[in-house]
Amino acid sequence: MYAIIETGGKQYKVSPGDVVRVERLAGEPGQELTMDKVLVLNDGTSLHVGRPYVSGAQVVARIVEQGRGKKIRVFKKKRRKGYHKTQGHRQGFTGLKIMEIRLQ
Repeated sequence: MYAIIETGGKQYKVSPGDVVRVERLAGEPGQELTMDKVLVLNDGTSLHVGRPYVSGAQVVARIVEQGRGKKIRVFKKKRRKGYHKTQGHRQGFTGLKIMEIRLQ
């Protein structure tokens, strides 16, 4: 059984027991979230494809961690102009453990 969910403008393929890192979501570790933006759901016997979402489908996940990713460097330069600029960025993430996938 698996589902493709949408969160943070990205799509993730998840199964029960998986741990995925998604864009930062509000909540504390240990809190449960219910996501209803399910694009595709495979329950083992049939494939349900949403338009755009599967109605009645939910993915229940528990927040495992809140954190920030590795730092990336952003370097801008214009040749022959003497212009260069360096910036850094650390993207926030939420670690989710997928508990169950429901179809009602």
